[in-house]
Amino acid sequence: MSYVPEVDDYVKWNNHGNVIEGWVYFKCDEYLTIEFAVRDKPDNHASFHKKVHCCILCFPEKWHELEYIENRREMV
Repeated sequence: MSYVPEVDDYVKWNNHGNVIEGWVYFKCDEYLTIEFAVRDKPDNHASFHKKVHCCILCFPEKWHELEYIENRREMV
């Protein structure tokens, strides 16, 4: 059985020679996003958003290329 990515999984993806590591941030049937960088917002325009999340899309036909590392909920 192959790996099925889930939100809060830490994954590695070799995307055309660019290795991307990060957390699965969002998943639906059409795609998932991998959060590979987070930084503080430089402004205060929306006080409820404290961070900028940089994500990349990964479509289902590429999910088999994701390497599972760990899950955030399983970390103690």
